[in-house]
Amino acid sequence: MKERKGFLYYFVRNRNGMIGMIGVLLILLIGLVGPMLIAKPDGYTQDILQAPSALHWLGTDNIGLDIFAELVWGARTSLYVSVMAMLIAGVIGIPVGLLCGYNTGWLREVIDGFIDIFMTLPMLPLMIIIAAVMGTSITNVAIILGIFSWPQLARVTKNSTMKIREMQYIEACTCLGLSKPRILFKHILINATGPVFVNMTLVMASAVLTEASLSFLDLELGDHAQAGVGAERRDQLPQSLVVVAAAQLVHRRVCGLLQFAGNGHQ
Repeated sequence: MKERKGFLYYFVRNRNGMIGMIGVLLILLIGLVGPMLIAKPDGYTQDILQAPSALHWLGTDNIGLDIFAELVWGARTSLYVSVMAMLIAGVIGIPVGLLCGYNTGWLREVIDGFIDIFMTLPMLPLMIIIAAVMGTSITNVAIILGIFSWPQLARVTKNSTMKIREMQYIEACTCLGLSKPRILFKHILINATGPVFVNMTLVMASAVLTEASLSFLDLELGDHAQAGVGAERRDQLPQSLVVVAAAQLVHRRVCGLLQFAGNGHQ
């Protein structure tokens, strides 16, 4: 009898998968270990626009901050925000998507309408307003991002659930009298992990982009906050709005193309 090879066997032999894994581990290493070894950049210095050197590996910016140190400390903030936003979006979006995809009738219509309402909201302006009211701490921003990111994850989970619920083994589970939560979380969700996990990575990428946008718009976040830096860049706000709007548009288009390509291979 031929031995069945597992996921790890094929993943290790996938060149693109290994390159991506190495990149992810490198970012995690920089974000988690780097701040313990490199001092936090703070305030103005006299070393303005210095070239890369032994003291400043990537040089300095226009206010004298070390670019490599900013990269390291910014990676920690981005990791924290993206992971927390992904977890919050998953806790809300996955159960909602499972319920919407498994049930029929008025309950599906209500949940679908609720998802559509959230997806049509102007996310970035609302997040700026809520962050200004709640405060711009890194945790508050991560919570806001997670709350606004769950509809896309719910929609993907719903579509996968609607396909899986028509399969014969789900009908067998229903005939055996298994409870609905057991069917949803043990039999449907396990088989929908592929598209759900892919979409969760897109949520993380979107959270990093939006967090950077909020920081660029003078809503300083945690370790990104620098005394006087916001005032230095406040005169660039009109250009910032154009840049952020363009970045959001490009990101949505790329995510749409990735999802379209994924559906085409199914």
